[in-house]
Amino acid sequence: MRTSIATVSLSGSLTEKLTAASRAGFDGVEIFENDLLASPLTPEEIRARCADLGLSIDLYQPMRDIEAVPPEEFARNLRRAHHKFELMGRLGADTVLVCSSVSPLARDDDALAAAQLCQLADLAQGFGIRVAYEALAWGRHVNTYDHAWRIVEAAGHPALGTCLDSFHILARGSDPKDLEGIADIPGEKIFFLQLADAPLMAMDVLQWSRHYRCFPGQGGLDVTGLLRHVIAAGYQGPLSLEIFNDVFRQAEAGPTAIDAHRSLLVLQEAAGLAPLPAPVVPTGAAFVELVTVDAEPASALLGALGFARTARHRSKPVDLWQQGEARILVNLGPAARRHGTFLAAVGLESPDPAGAARRAEALLAPVLPRRRAPEDAPLDAVAAPDGTELFFVATVATVATVATVATNGMNRTNRAVAEVATGIANQPELPDWRADFVDVPHHDATPHGVTRIDHLALTQPWHEFDEAVLFHRGVLGLHAQECVDVADPYGLHRSRAVSNPDGSVRIALGVGAAPTDDGARAQHIALATDDVVATARAFRAAGGRLLTVPANYHDDLAAQYEFADGELETYRELGILYDRDAHGEFRHCYTDTVGRVFFELVQRDGGYRGYGARNAPVRLAAQHAVR
Repeated sequence: MRTSIATVSLSGSLTEKLTAASRAGFDGVEIFENDLLASPLTPEEIRARCADLGLSIDLYQPMRDIEAVPPEEFARNLRRAHHKFELMGRLGADTVLVCSSVSPLARDDDALAAAQLCQLADLAQGFGIRVAYEALAWGRHVNTYDHAWRIVEAAGHPALGTCLDSFHILARGSDPKDLEGIADIPGEKIFFLQLADAPLMAMDVLQWSRHYRCFPGQGGLDVTGLLRHVIAAGYQGPLSLEIFNDVFRQAEAGPTAIDAHRSLLVLQEAAGLAPLPAPVVPTGAAFVELVTVDAEPASALLGALGFARTARHRSKPVDLWQQGEARILVNLGPAARRHGTFLAAVGLESPDPAGAARRAEALLAPVLPRRRAPEDAPLDAVAAPDGTELFFVATVATVATVATVATNGMNRTNRAVAEVATGIANQPELPDWRADFVDVPHHDATPHGVTRIDHLALTQPWHEFDEAVLFHRGVLGLHAQECVDVADPYGLHRSRAVSNPDGSVRIALGVGAAPTDDGARAQHIALATDDVVATARAFRAAGGRLLTVPANYHDDLAAQYEFADGELETYRELGILYDRDAHGEFRHCYTDTVGRVFFELVQRDGGYRGYGARNAPVRLAAQHAVR
């Protein structure tokens, strides 16, 4: 279907907004009145600019407080409307949005509202314009879509229809059955459809609407379900985004417009309207790549953790460090001169790397050019919103092991993962990324019990958090958990985890995490172990330093839980934190930070599903204290 976006959804001047919408792939725009009034361009110049950019002007908005008012007030409204309809003719827009009145002059009189809207539509028809009447969720007397439709139906004018807005409908907490009434509206009388999502919040609906709307798939409203009802009613107009969001208004228009268009692509797929390349859910973390200007600090930390330097890239200054199935690449790259040591790339195990790349590209993820020698494996990579490079790869021996383990289990999800993993192992044509590396002589390092990468914590720029969540859900097919806010010594740390069904890929996306010495935001890599106490002791014995946790924390643990004799003292000694949920227990501790990166050692027992969020304030405060 055609796609459109309201100019109020983007930052910048009207010209900048139109350019961003066009480059992102939108077919049309809604021109918000304030954007036109603030533009130095004439309506004719705006019309020509849109035509040059391949954009139609699908809606002009809004007209407010028009209907159910005293005669003298309505006469003034018609004079105002006459002027606006002339302007729309110059602009080349043929549909105007009329919001249900919030004026204290408005009367609770449906017959009067219908009669006055009929007069307005009659005037509009003379200019070749249609009137789309929308119920605001906070309308004085008309605040539901079905009420607005009854008034439109009573007016019975061919130039008068309704505009359905997902936020105004869903923000009122509509029962799913309430949406079935949309099917009673003839499709040709739904003149326009505006789409917006929002996080579920307990607050005044007007403030909620004006500040916290987001793109479909980024919030908690059932926008997909509503869209299905509207399409079933026979609506054939554009899918248009109308987003009021303080963050989007401050962020760069170009990336926001791309995120917006991506949200509509994912929404259409979910509603069964437009196919995309099927999602290829990653089955594991193949590697994490650190870029640094000085390999010594990172190498020393990895050595203390029990990793061995086992291989080197045949043509690049990249070393492979490994312990169990956890693999860390250390890359001597020039970018580190600006950032210090930082996490630059993640290799994701994929049953179909090429298919994963096709989906990513279809969802507007930038495909990264890659310098490679003729003999290098042809790896596909795309950029996440924060710039992290995501490689879709196969590690054949690893996935064969995963298949064996999962097949022996009883869990249906694990069996599905096993089928995927077996598929990789049985496709010899898939290049193993490790073929680019040549074994190097190394001493037999003593492993410290690390088995694999448990999860990654990637800190996002504050204005890209929602975009990152949608990207990882839509592009990678990961499931998003609920958003969590935890206290940071200098504010709040907002976090939302995404994962695949069996938890072999877990990524915690955060905003507001502890900064490093240079003011950048820290990233961390969590390493799984079956015995965090033994791993922590081995790390410390090898010269590693663990984050010191305040004694007050462990005193509080003693008040909350019962531990075996000496257990709490061990946790206190090693700085181990503890949590539990309905499924199991979680023990974890942290290393010092190198550049922008630190490591976490984690032990999950009994199916624990979280990330120790309740301990995050203690960890953040301890890291601030170190700095």
